[in-house]
Formats: sequence, structure tokens, C-alpha cells
Amino acid sequence: MLNFTVGPVQSSESICAIGAEQVPYFRTQEFSELMYENERLIKSFAYADKDSKVVFLTGSGSAGMEAAIMNTLSSLDKVLVVNGGSFGERFVELLSLHRIPFSEIKLPVGEALKKEDLDKYNNQGYTTFIVNKHETSTGVHYDIDLISDFCKCNNLFLIVDCISSFLADPFNMSALEADVMITGSQKALACAPGISILVLSKKALQRIEMTTCCCQYLDLKIALKNAQRGQTPWTPAVGILRQINVRLKEIEQNGGVEAEIERTAKLANYFRERIKKLPFEIVTKSLSNAVTPLHPTTQSAHKIFEKLKDEYGIWVCPNGGDLKDSVFRVGHIGCIANKDYDKLIDAFNDLKLNNFI
Repeated sequence: MLNFTVGPVQSSESICAIGAEQVPYFRTQEFSELMYENERLIKSFAYADKDSKVVFLTGSGSAGMEAAIMNTLSSLDKVLVVNGGSFGERFVELLSLHRIPFSEIKLPVGEALKKEDLDKYNNQGYTTFIVNKHETSTGVHYDIDLISDFCKCNNLFLIVDCISSFLADPFNMSALEADVMITGSQKALACAPGISILVLSKKALQRIEMTTCCCQYLDLKIALKNAQRGQTPWTPAVGILRQINVRLKEIEQNGGVEAEIERTAKLANYFRERIKKLPFEIVTKSLSNAVTPLHPTTQSAHKIFEKLKDEYGIWVCPNGGDLKDSVFRVGHIGCIANKDYDKLIDAFNDLKLNNFI
């Protein structure tokens, strides 16, 4: 199978080989050194401040989203959250569940966040801003510089879900003055799913100390205490953390985060040029390098997904809910190359020739 989804993405042979190995015992100095190295490289690639900390949770990106809310916010906060799709909606659901006061900026499908969407909330007593930097369900990539400027002017605590955009699009945590960055192992890190990563600023660390987390497993105070010795409080997904270590070192050896972003951007541009004569419309003008969201003008998006999967051995990324038949997505993260996109384009052209699209 060729995998053009946005997670789990296609992994390299070196990453897959680790998944086939016996999982080692992890309460050792060797594993601690590996975890210290993972933290160092994640901080480097996120351009995080020297005194920031990294937590590795065994769970999907959604575990990181919930952990960020449970450990840094309380009923005394007043949150402004962007909701432009199913992952923005997930933040709304989490805030409701944990009884955090909030207002949502609800955006139509494919619409970018604009300055006028924010201006009405200036000086309105908000304490926190939450955004999915890349709303993966619709492919919209929000202007994080615009958001950062708004947060700086209003002295807001900034939580950013970079789950699908970390290593695919630029993100300078220090310059943006972001306080929490969330990502996951199965996106541009191109490892198996199962690890959520949080990068925490000094301000976030102070909030964590003052907040009571009503969940032992996701309590970041416990996680941070164990991280001091290069360990996790509970048994982690050891194999995936080893995969992350190999992947991070590969990125460092291949030129670092800028080179990885450039590689991803070239793949995205190559694909977008190749589909111009096909009956697809790109859903948004505000695009991430990570994915191209497509609206097929002649066929159900879900039927295209099923046809490619069942007859061509190719996965693209379907949607559910209201977007099931109108939008599918093609990813540009993971171990893929131009030749792989050529095979996908050939399949599209074959479907067009046979009047399926």
C-alpha cells in the first residue's frame, strides 16, 4: 500500500525495523540518555527557550490536547478558541467537559482566520488562546504570526496544537511566545502512533505547578518530575520512543528542521502542480505543507477513497461527518517521494479515463 494519509503516515525502513525488534527494558540509564536526547532535539526543532521542558505521553495527540487543558487551565480562566473543523471542535468539547469558561471563533469550512475575527475580542478579559495551527480536517493553516501578535497585545497564555504541522511548517515557539506546543509521533515524525509530545514554556510550567490535575495518568507534574531522570512515571510506548530518537537524529543529520520543512514543501508543490487538470478543487487558499484538501467536483470524496484503497492499493485520507462526501485529503508528510505521487496521479488519470471522476 502507498500511504498518503496524514497519520499514521508512511515510515522509513529504519523506523519500521525498530518496530520489529524486541522491546527492551527501559528503567535504565541508556533509556534515560535516549529520552534526554529526544527532549533536546524536540526543543531545538521547535525553537523552544532553554528553560522549557518536554513531556512524552503514551497516548494519541488528543491525550496531549486534554493534558494541556487539564494541567494549565481552571475555572478562573477565560479562553478564546478557534473552531474551524473537527479538531477545533475537539478543543471546544474538552473545554466544556472540564468546565473552563470559553468563547469560540467559529469559522466556515476552508476559511482562514483574519484580523477582523480577532479584533472584537481585544481587551475583553480573556486569559488564554487555543488554536489548532493546522486544522487537519479541512486543511486550513492558520496565520500563527497574526495569532501571536494578538496574544502578545492581550497578554494571553497560548496553547498551540501543532500535531500535523510540526516539521512540516515553520514554528518558532520562542519568537511566537507560545506556551504549549503539542505534536504526535504519527505525523511528520513518521513513527508509529502512540506518543503525544508537549513542549512547555516557563509560563506553562508555572501554571502546571499551580493547577490541580484531576487525572493521575495525565498529571504533568508527575511526568515532569520523572523527566528529570530521563524517565516517564508509567510504562511508556518504549518502541515508539526509540523510533522517535532515530527519526529526530536523521532529521538533524539531514540538515535540521528547515531542510525537513523544505522537503515537505517541495512534495506539496509537486503534487499541487500535477493535479491542476483533474476535476478537483483545493478547499482553502490558506494551505499547510502537510496536506492538500481536495473537493472532487464529479464524484463523492469517500467513494474515491474507497476506490483507490480497494483497486489501486493507495490510501488517501477520508473525512467523516458533514465532510465525508465533499472533502478528501492528500498528505505530504512521511517517507514519500515524487515517484509515489506519480503513481497516485496515474491512478487519478485512470479513474478519469474510466469516467469515475
